[in-house]
Amino acid sequence: MVGFVVPDYPYDRLDAAREAAAKLPGGVVDLSVGTPTDPPPAAATLALAGPEHGGAVRGYPPSIGTLELRGAIQHWLKDTLGADIPLDTLAVCVGTKEFVAGVPHFLNLREPRRDTVLYPAVSYPTYEMGARLAGLRAVPVPVDDRWRLDLSAVDPDDAARAVLLWVNSPGNPAGGLDDLAEVARWGRARGITVLSDECYAEFTWEGCPQTVLGHGGGPEGLDGVVAVHSLSKRSNMAGMRVGWYSGDPDLVDYLREVRKHAGFMVAGPVQQAAAAALGDVRHVEDQRIRYWERLVRAREILGAIGVECDLPGGGFYLWAPAPDGDGWAWTHWLAEHGGVLVSPGSFYGEAGAGHVRLAMVAPSERLELVAHRLGV
Repeated sequence: MVGFVVPDYPYDRLDAAREAAAKLPGGVVDLSVGTPTDPPPAAATLALAGPEHGGAVRGYPPSIGTLELRGAIQHWLKDTLGADIPLDTLAVCVGTKEFVAGVPHFLNLREPRRDTVLYPAVSYPTYEMGARLAGLRAVPVPVDDRWRLDLSAVDPDDAARAVLLWVNSPGNPAGGLDDLAEVARWGRARGITVLSDECYAEFTWEGCPQTVLGHGGGPEGLDGVVAVHSLSKRSNMAGMRVGWYSGDPDLVDYLREVRKHAGFMVAGPVQQAAAAALGDVRHVEDQRIRYWERLVRAREILGAIGVECDLPGGGFYLWAPAPDGDGWAWTHWLAEHGGVLVSPGSFYGEAGAGHVRLAMVAPSERLELVAHRLGV
């Protein structure tokens, strides 16, 4: 019997395209991964570089997060998303990727009769990988023509076996905006925990930022749902690994205790920096302007070479159809002719194979270099 075989990491498969792009004068313009390149807030870096962190360095930091950081998160949830929730219904995690990858295992330990993870058919690859690492069934949920979950397409047998449903809004890679209230109702009606990845919430372009937690909190707003947020995108702090989860009191309490036993902790000084970042709104407003301007310009560049694509409802990715329907072929064409590295849509599920994703993380002058190379 063959055990688990670790698959190739998706972005490692871009080496040939990267080499082709690197041959052009000016080198690679990397739009393949959503790694921020813009500055983090000064308040965060000052807090991190403080001359004396005291116990934040010497002692073990609280696994659930310091009172200072959790208080800052609580205020952010209320001020930004309108969710006024109790302090004991939230806790921090070491970035959200480890949480996404690990939570299926923890929830399956709690409900061993449920062995299925539902996730969007076009989505962040770690939703599927988390199910596989837990030894569970990974079942993609079809998406509609606006890249939103089509819950009517879920097989009732899969729903009966589901330990959780992932929703991601604004979505990665396509920028779709789901009706989070409807998703929560669907999950509650079937006893399925809804995990809502909302890390791009502050980069919502159509309407206001939304959360599965609802407005005003309360039992009906938190029952059966957990929202996941991060400073990686919001504050350009991916390297500091700070995220948090909040929602259903019983679920959060369970996850807090399990994760405490497993030793998950965000470094003490980093927690101080994170609290400072959450208190700074201006840098987020500046970043929104940067991302929107890049999205518009990149769409213009693609249009000039005959590829039309929609601006996303949220997030900082362009989800562009490949001219010949082959995302991998177009990835290599863009590398060879534009010196730009993008991600083929198949990274995000078979249903995305006819697209590529462009992350608007490079400075505007790098986008202009791509335009020049493509003769735009």
